[in-house]
Amino acid sequence: MIDVVMPQMGESIVEGTLTKWLKKPGDRVERDEPLFEISTDKVDTEIPSPVAGTLGEILVEEGKTVGINTVVGRISDGAGSAAAAPAAAAPAAASSTAPAPAPEPTAEPSQPQAARAPAPQAPPPPTPANPDDMPGPLSPLVRKMARENNIDLSKVKGTGAGARITKQDLENYMAQGAASGTAPAPAPATAVATAPPQQQPPRQAVATIPAPVTHEAPAQFRGEAPSGRVEPMSIMRQKIAEHMVFSAHTSVHVTTVHKVDMTRIAKVRDRLKGEFQARYGFGLTFLPFVARATTGALQQFPLLNASIDGANIIYHRDINLGIAVALENGLIVPVIRNADEKNVVGLQRSIADLAGRARSRQLRPEEVQGGTFSITNFGSFGSVFATPIINQPQVAILGVGSVEKEPVVVDDAIAIRSMCYLALTFDHRLIDGALADQFTAKVKSVLENWSEEVL
Repeated sequence: MIDVVMPQMGESIVEGTLTKWLKKPGDRVERDEPLFEISTDKVDTEIPSPVAGTLGEILVEEGKTVGINTVVGRISDGAGSAAAAPAAAAPAAASSTAPAPAPEPTAEPSQPQAARAPAPQAPPPPTPANPDDMPGPLSPLVRKMARENNIDLSKVKGTGAGARITKQDLENYMAQGAASGTAPAPAPATAVATAPPQQQPPRQAVATIPAPVTHEAPAQFRGEAPSGRVEPMSIMRQKIAEHMVFSAHTSVHVTTVHKVDMTRIAKVRDRLKGEFQARYGFGLTFLPFVARATTGALQQFPLLNASIDGANIIYHRDINLGIAVALENGLIVPVIRNADEKNVVGLQRSIADLAGRARSRQLRPEEVQGGTFSITNFGSFGSVFATPIINQPQVAILGVGSVEKEPVVVDDAIAIRSMCYLALTFDHRLIDGALADQFTAKVKSVLENWSEEVL
């Protein structure tokens, strides 16, 4: 039998949720054929079979979150049955020769019962509250959540591999504190207190944060609610909810909106889209023009291509552009690396490739990491403008509305122009309104005065 393990889908990823088995026990599976689907903090993807054979058993059920390298199933390649008998016999032989436990020493008759009982061991020293001092493989996300929410990790029980603390453990801890108004009592092994746990004073840092989204609906709404059907969120939906709440809790969101005359771009696109499709095999949209103008503006205003680390500003050397892609059941933001080095054709090719593979669940984890600025094109669904939420740890995101023909006053005359709204949401902790408007005005100027050759 060949073990099938939970793969490590990126350097910072230490666990994954097995969302769906694509085969049943007894099914034939070929090498590299999709075997199961997983969801991580970074990406949802299909995992191929490491060998050809028959799926023998499933060890991790759908919906379970396990650490990397955990055996989730086994595949029979036809050569494992002969070795199974000796392997099974080994534990039995070992157990038959194991020495009997030594008898407990008998206490002296003169000793009272209390004296005969072994003295309780002193509790071990508590784990440091500072997440940066915690031992073990804590993920960067866990450390950041603990630091920003002032959580003493010595009071959080880890359920991951080797008692490692996972993101779900922190969320459960915070939810318990938010629901009860008090922090969860520490485990008995680390608690040394004269008062019972329920008398401990509330922990303000935990009680005041919003409770995160969980798998279960409230007790009064489980099953069939009076108003309709209730079902748990998908893993992807939960992660989107968590990230959105985290972003709203982290950044000071402000949105500025600029109206852009896209007539010149629209004429270029109408003139070239037939030849573009025939030459490259994919269509030409407005989005690569906006992306190209954005990368130029980011070069001129590098603060919008930065991020915040405590009291420090990190100015990113590369411009890695995240492009939001709508999926059937959620949203994902794959990244175009070194986007400033690409022209309109290169940007359109990257957008089409990443969007196609995102919708077919074929993205690699590194393709949704490392973004420094994001663009979301809600105009593709007819929206005029919206106020997007920042993709952490970035400090700004540009929303693109639909391009529509409108009557506009040009040189004191009414003309029909192709107009579009650009909505820039920025983190006011780092970026002031004047700088945000200067950046958006630069993008607007490039688009309205487009002069770069496309083909």
